[in-house]
Amino acid sequence: MTDILLEAQGITKTFGNGVRAVNNVDLTVSRGETLGIVGESGCGKSTTIKVVLRLLQPDSGRVFFEDEDIARLRGRGLKEFRRRVQVVPQNPQTSLNPRLTLFDSLAFNLRAHGHTRSQRRQRIPDLLDRVGLDPVYADRYPHQMSGGQLQRAAIARALATEPDVVICDEAVSALDKSVQAQILNLLSDLRRDLGLAFVFISHDLAVVQHVSDRVAVMYLGRIVEQAPATDLWSNAYHPYTSALLSATPGLGRERIVLEGELPSPTAPPSGCGFRTRCPVSVAECAELWPDLRARAAQHLASCVHRDPAELMSPAVG
Repeated sequence: MTDILLEAQGITKTFGNGVRAVNNVDLTVSRGETLGIVGESGCGKSTTIKVVLRLLQPDSGRVFFEDEDIARLRGRGLKEFRRRVQVVPQNPQTSLNPRLTLFDSLAFNLRAHGHTRSQRRQRIPDLLDRVGLDPVYADRYPHQMSGGQLQRAAIARALATEPDVVICDEAVSALDKSVQAQILNLLSDLRRDLGLAFVFISHDLAVVQHVSDRVAVMYLGRIVEQAPATDLWSNAYHPYTSALLSATPGLGRERIVLEGELPSPTAPPSGCGFRTRCPVSVAECAELWPDLRARAAQHLASCVHRDPAELMSPAVG
């Protein structure tokens, strides 16, 4: 059996208003790894994940789970896919039913996947303990818990079905920095202890750096760079990635200020979509959006430039 659990091949999604939210995106998620997906708001991160989860149908392209096309899943097969791929949403205050206690919210997910009443009563305290919540929280309602406690509860709900992949969609963006660190450490512990694979979506590179093995950088519906995390931090090949890194505190980068606004996805510029804001744009950039090309081992970038020194992101010495 392949180590790849989830794979997206050339997925494209256009909405009725003409917005091409995702454009020819390829992604893989292997067993036990964390893939980070970063980019500005509106770049297509969440739409990509909705297609991967089969919450949206792509215009073209396919998504595979353990080599099986998820578009063909029906009945029991689709239910099993839902069990094995779970989501931790951005805002647990809206994803948890305010009329249900935490116990009932967790029990609902367990009951949907065949757990008996006695199994639910036995498993829920274990789930709460796993995410660092005292079992007394089982009887509390969402309004009786803090933001960090609610996010731990959302993680417990995702773990209830014993998934293989957990997708975190901006899962710490609504939390303050100290609580963010606690939740990120929890996710790292869960990955180590349970062998989980994660997809971690964020606009914050510093957060992604903390948890990811590989990172995909998205801009205007496309992946513009993809690489092992450590390689990306030290040697970004795309000017957009360089700009994101330069704005990340603690990395010691000279700040690259991008001029202009993010182009409208309804009327993107010709050629490379980043060229209207790119500090190293050349005439060739207006002709065609470059394909992702290998620049180093497992390091792909979509840029006409080959020398990372051209990308004007020197470290501050």
